[in-house]
Amino acid sequence: MRHSPVNSEKLKEECNINTRRIILASGSPRRKSLLESIGIEFTVYRPDTDESRFPNESPANYCMRLARSKAFAGAEHFPDSLIIAADTIVVIDGEILGKPHDRPDAVRMLKALQGREHEVITGLAVVSGEREQVHAEHSAVRFRALNDSEISAYVETGECDDKAGAYAVQGLGSLIVEGINGDYYNVVGLPLCALGGMLRAEGIDLIAR
Repeated sequence: MRHSPVNSEKLKEECNINTRRIILASGSPRRKSLLESIGIEFTVYRPDTDESRFPNESPANYCMRLARSKAFAGAEHFPDSLIIAADTIVVIDGEILGKPHDRPDAVRMLKALQGREHEVITGLAVVSGEREQVHAEHSAVRFRALNDSEISAYVETGECDDKAGAYAVQGLGSLIVEGINGDYYNVVGLPLCALGGMLRAEGIDLIAR
């Protein structure tokens, strides 16, 4: 996790959760729901970010860079607010699996994942004024073995359409995930424990308010 220097006295003055505006720089309904579940009041901003990967860029650096880019895009529109942004990817055999382009692509992804363990990485960024924190959260996810008819049936539900790796662990995808090593909410798309630590560094304690 990367942190920029913090002036503690200035931070105390700025970081009252009751007076600061918080922006979620993401159009993901899963992230919106997760933030709501921990009692944060926020505004949603949907940044338009180039998600092209740089040559030889590692998966973790890639999703951290995207999260940071989304956060700074939000900060341009809301300069006096605290910005939360994230980007989640699935990685197997060194290949990054984003959202499927179409149903055949979803089938391809699920065939690659079935019966094996893969990694889910979420790049997480919190930006407030001149301060920034960027972190990559890793979880290992194991799928049970799936046959072609099961994969086709799952794809036809449409649940896979806008999900990294073509599955949703919080939905019907829970029936194909055998186990998770790491933060479950990271697999959903927003690692809440890591986010809580980053917010505490900003003077925002969601438990002891």
